[in-house]
Amino acid sequence: MRPLKIAHVSATFPPYHCGTGNVCYHNARALSRLGHDVHVFTAASNNATSHEVCDGFVVHRLRPLVQVGNAPFLPNLIRVLRGFDIIHLQYPFFGGEITGLASKLTRTPLIVTYQHDVLLNGVIGVVEKTMRWTVGRLTLRTASRVLFSSLDYSRASYARRLLRGREHTIDELPNGVDIAMFTPEVSPIGLRNYHRLAREDRVALFVAGLDRAHYFKGVDIFLGALAQLPLHIKGIIIGDGDLRPVYASTAERLGLSSRIIFAGAVSDEELRRHYRMSDFTVLPSVTMGEAFGLVLLESMACGTPVIASNLPGVRTVIDNKSTGLLVEPNDPTALAEAMQELLHDEYLRRSMGKRGRAKVELMYDWEQIAIRLETIYRQALSGDKAPRS
Repeated sequence: MRPLKIAHVSATFPPYHCGTGNVCYHNARALSRLGHDVHVFTAASNNATSHEVCDGFVVHRLRPLVQVGNAPFLPNLIRVLRGFDIIHLQYPFFGGEITGLASKLTRTPLIVTYQHDVLLNGVIGVVEKTMRWTVGRLTLRTASRVLFSSLDYSRASYARRLLRGREHTIDELPNGVDIAMFTPEVSPIGLRNYHRLAREDRVALFVAGLDRAHYFKGVDIFLGALAQLPLHIKGIIIGDGDLRPVYASTAERLGLSSRIIFAGAVSDEELRRHYRMSDFTVLPSVTMGEAFGLVLLESMACGTPVIASNLPGVRTVIDNKSTGLLVEPNDPTALAEAMQELLHDEYLRRSMGKRGRAKVELMYDWEQIAIRLETIYRQALSGDKAPRS
């Protein structure tokens, strides 16, 4: 079969670290390795346009007309999204709905990866809901396929209502992990020394953006749980953003200043070293703004067990009591009890780590996911309906 010319559209993209941009990057890289001509269109972070070859595909950074947070408006998409076999939009992308118009004008099949619901309050919440039921609904209904990271999440998401009568377009495509990069290895002693951890200290790891766009990650829940645990339980938070000073203030108020380490943003190499060093990784997200949890896969790939909120989508990644533990969202005490359970049982941590690694090898390798995505593209081009919804 002939190679395809594929356009990926994403509001964010590395070096900015977030789930949506990372998914776009790995999809693009794996598809290019399958021999396809892949182009990524995203916003220019410094407002200067650029074109660069990255891991076998081309990244086009376009100057936004306006941008609010992670929502750039890129009218140039109408002009540049021509001559492709497939257009693939990472959504939500407020301002990116113009991709649907480009798909209509060029008669190019549109694939939408629906990352998660957006749940906002106040005036901005009213604006979001208005956009959701107008241009957002139109964009989703334009798509030949709407891909959720799990069918579990698709059934709970408000997007299901937007797609009423178009359920045949709903399909499942999980996020993945680079199983060659994130691997189990001996815990790095040098990293423990760098963080001034004592021999008896145990480590709970938290990885997330600390900006307002990622308010739902549950940092406060993590800190509240840690405050209920013995003093030798230390927390390391990897990530940065405008809310970091707020969380640092909360940690100080809870008496955690000597037990919490804000490590900031780190490289992929440093990230995997932190996974290997930690006793477990925690993802205590509080809303359906969390639909999957890439950090869970990364941790599991490193053989480190995980604890996460029992939310739609997230709960499909973890086999409770087997590869990790699920706890009720927004409950610091429940999280503290789960952390305590793992801390008291080294055999349980090791066995969960081994089963977690086996699961990601079987189900979440980016290369295998790309083969599935390629099949979805060809089904859309031939007009086939999604096989499951």
